[in-house]
Amino acid sequence: MKPFVRGNLPGVFMALCIAAIAYILGKLIPIVGGPVFGIALGILITSAWRVPASTGSGLKFTSKYILQLAVILFGFEMNLASIIQVGQQSFLIILCTLTVALLTAYLVGNALSINRKLFTLIGVGTAICGGSAIAAASSAIEAEDKDISYSISTIFLFNVIAVFLFPAIGHLLHLTNTGFGMWAGTAINDTSSVLAASFTYSDLAGKFATVVKLTRTLGIIPITLALALLYARGRQRQSKFSIAKVFPWFVLGFLLAACFRSIGIVPAGVADRLAWLGKFLLIAAMTAIGLNTKVQSFLRTGPRALLLGAITWFVLMTTSLTIQYVTRIL
Repeated sequence: MKPFVRGNLPGVFMALCIAAIAYILGKLIPIVGGPVFGIALGILITSAWRVPASTGSGLKFTSKYILQLAVILFGFEMNLASIIQVGQQSFLIILCTLTVALLTAYLVGNALSINRKLFTLIGVGTAICGGSAIAAASSAIEAEDKDISYSISTIFLFNVIAVFLFPAIGHLLHLTNTGFGMWAGTAINDTSSVLAASFTYSDLAGKFATVVKLTRTLGIIPITLALALLYARGRQRQSKFSIAKVFPWFVLGFLLAACFRSIGIVPAGVADRLAWLGKFLLIAAMTAIGLNTKVQSFLRTGPRALLLGAITWFVLMTTSLTIQYVTRIL
């Protein structure tokens, strides 16, 4: 145990310290958010200074295992009862947008010659819930830190655009509060950006969009499991396949946490604090990922990743609006 602690402590401590700064910056500028500041600070630091070799093991531990712990803790902010009620109204749109976004990312990613893990992360992040989905999927498919960084950065750009663009388009199209909430909840990537855009439109739209977004977030569970099985089969074609070895157990932890919150085993106050801890640990994990990211590699791959993100997000937006329009007519 002592060698393990000594080997990982420097890197974990470094990530947590930088994460604290990123957290404060995220509070000051919520449209950007702590995780993005964490990645940005990590990249800036590793670009300007040589990160001590003693932190390497701890940074890898943070970017993988602390990241998984953060995903588990996210479950404590989920209320399954509210999600089931609103989910009955939004299930069709969520299912269609998830399918279309993932299919678009696959087809366009292959056309742009983007590596499979990167276009998977961009597709999952766009389809489900931005950074949280990328965090879960990256562990399931054992993505490299640079691919996580590229996908998070890509998703962030379109989150910022959505906050300003969606309310303007909503008013232009004369969307109802429920209609806008449904659109924002199914077509904006990150939860913070969904809240920012929808509450700008109206309080009613914001409340409805919040529950739709949380319903959509549950897609993390089946998609992460499917990705884990898919990628594991690819790795084990020459050997016996074992579900137990590849099952993303942290996703089960996420579901259990949501159940504990919903049925009251964990009091609401405690659950809120645990969810907050998960968000902070996500910032720490993103910081570690940033510290392991090489800017030169991003400059080579970044433009294609941004193009893929733009196309996937545009298809997601238009699909959500089109389904609402058609279902109202029918």
